[in-house]
Amino acid sequence: MSAVTGGLPTTGTWSIDPNHSTATFQVIHHAVARFRARFTEVEGTYDAASGTLRGSVAVASVLVAMDMLRDHLQTDAFFDAANHPRIEFVSTAVTADGGALSVDGDLTIRGVTRPVHAEGTVTGPSRVARPDGSVNDHIGIDLATTIDRRDYGVSFNNELVDGRLNLGWDVDLDLALELTSPVGEEIV
Repeated sequence: MSAVTGGLPTTGTWSIDPNHSTATFQVIHHAVARFRARFTEVEGTYDAASGTLRGSVAVASVLVAMDMLRDHLQTDAFFDAANHPRIEFVSTAVTADGGALSVDGDLTIRGVTRPVHAEGTVTGPSRVARPDGSVNDHIGIDLATTIDRRDYGVSFNNELVDGRLNLGWDVDLDLALELTSPVGEEIV
């Protein structure tokens, strides 16, 4: 079983499993409801030796119900995917206290980097046998934070009939990550 202190592995480089990890965001829409979307291409690592969590999502992988909305999110009004195809994060401090997790780092959206603080949990490890007979360890990391999208140059908005803004400025970011140790290696 992997060496774990305070809920995080102490050795190895752990990779985000893109098939079992999600990155979602939500924002107030029409001043009344929460609009939620997710990115389907999530990648990254946790380097236990340096205590660094890195991750990114492909902007083009944003999943929403309407093609027209997905296309609009790719434009300069929102993510500007042509010039900034990835949203990236690199931690500056990762602290675990049992299952509680606190992460500080730099979030880059549209080429603008700002510090963020996220809170969450870490679970595991679990030793998992794969279909090919290999074995590796898995941990789960859940993190949440809220950003002001204007800090990243995402300031598109319009007014409703009553003069209120259509879209909220605050965006809730939620990550549910499953990370794996190198296949076939027992991390000790």
